[in-house]
Amino acid sequence: MNWIFGNNINTDLITPGRYNITTDAKELAKIAFIEHRPNFAKTVKKDDFIIAGNNFGCGSSRETAVTALKACGIKAIIAKSFARIFYRNCINQGLLAIVGETKNIGPNDKIKIDIKNVPPLMTKLYETGGIIPYLKKNGLDSLKKLFLKT
Repeated sequence: MNWIFGNNINTDLITPGRYNITTDAKELAKIAFIEHRPNFAKTVKKDDFIIAGNNFGCGSSRETAVTALKACGIKAIIAKSFARIFYRNCINQGLLAIVGETKNIGPNDKIKIDIKNVPPLMTKLYETGGIIPYLKKNGLDSLKKLFLKT
């Protein structure tokens, strides 16, 4: 399923501050969009997509917004554009954030991501679950080499 959102979806809509009192991913998943789309956390399924307009993830730099979406099972977020810090948090945590045209994607459209067209750095971090797991598995030198390739 594709969850369709508009423009300027900020991190406070994803994980509202008054509920954002833990770093536990499972608990954060329970509060994802709790005030904006109250049924989201109860009905989202593994490998669902978020489809959005411009400036997805704007607002504060709270990493918990990405943690919550990843813990909900979101496979990728496809948006016309992302707030820079949110995009970086996606990279750090290994959640695919793909910039693309979204206006013709509907809730039931099938989406297939050609991982070969995703930047190599993002692909590697997605495959290993984020920058920390990548570094634990491969070491700092491998990350430097990966950065130099991109």
